[in-house]
Amino acid sequence: MNRPISDGVSAAADTLILPTRRAMPGWRKVLRRLWQLRTATLSGVFLVVLVFVAIFADFITPYNPYEGELVNRLRPPIWEHGGSWEHILGTDQVGRDNLSRLIFGARVSLAVGFLATVVAAAIGVALGLAAGYIGRLTDTVISTVINIQLTVPFILLALLFIGVVGPGLVIANYIAVNVIIVLGVASWPIYARVIRAEVFKLRELDFVTAARCLGFSDARILLRHILPNAFNPIIVLSTVQVARFIIAEAFLSFLGLGTPPPTPTWGSMLADARQFMFDKWWLPTFPGLAIFITTLAINLFGDGLRDWLDPYSRNI
Repeated sequence: MNRPISDGVSAAADTLILPTRRAMPGWRKVLRRLWQLRTATLSGVFLVVLVFVAIFADFITPYNPYEGELVNRLRPPIWEHGGSWEHILGTDQVGRDNLSRLIFGARVSLAVGFLATVVAAAIGVALGLAAGYIGRLTDTVISTVINIQLTVPFILLALLFIGVVGPGLVIANYIAVNVIIVLGVASWPIYARVIRAEVFKLRELDFVTAARCLGFSDARILLRHILPNAFNPIIVLSTVQVARFIIAEAFLSFLGLGTPPPTPTWGSMLADARQFMFDKWWLPTFPGLAIFITTLAINLFGDGLRDWLDPYSRNI
């Protein structure tokens, strides 16, 4: 008896081996993802180089940024007529090397931006966790304080505080403590609002309910379960805040309320160059470009970091 055709088709299907797609190695996935986020990757490389230069500024700068020679005052950059290899980016009104002052100014801007972000994040995250998890009266009080502080313009609060108490103690010759404190204290509400919203969502999920049923303390639930799951928004927000604080520090230094002289900062370099804006273009241009490029790189890196941490875009 002949076998049915359907049985033969089934037998052939049983012996058919479909080709399988080999899994991509982990390092290739990382490289592919970095290429997809190449703008952020290049920005991150630039920031790493900038941090390295700022840390080792004492060994990299060709001249002492605090000392100048009047015979070399207002020298143009090397590509302008009268420029020389001795001072590649020229000199300022008292003969100080512009390149050396820009490098030391990067140290001030990055240090203030990072430390002020740490202060703002520490205050905002702690209060945001309390408001979102405890709720009720605690949430009402903290939310009211947030709303009141948000009604006061950030820069006016900084100007008022620094104008009254001054920049305060200067650590390591370039870190003004009061500037860092006022920038951090004036900016914590944005962290508190973001974390509060995240905690409201997370506290109702099953893993938090299970932790409560197991008898875990509130502190353990917050620190071991809720905070790690709310950490991605903190990282992304912090990159934006660092750029914001760099601009704020430059603005305060421009007004003479930031890191006191003779410490070189990008804002003070802009302030000193005001009287030479139209005939010595390089004096205001270089510190202005330093602020622009650095904050742009930080924002691009923050955008890429957000995409990297996003589980939906990660699988594209």
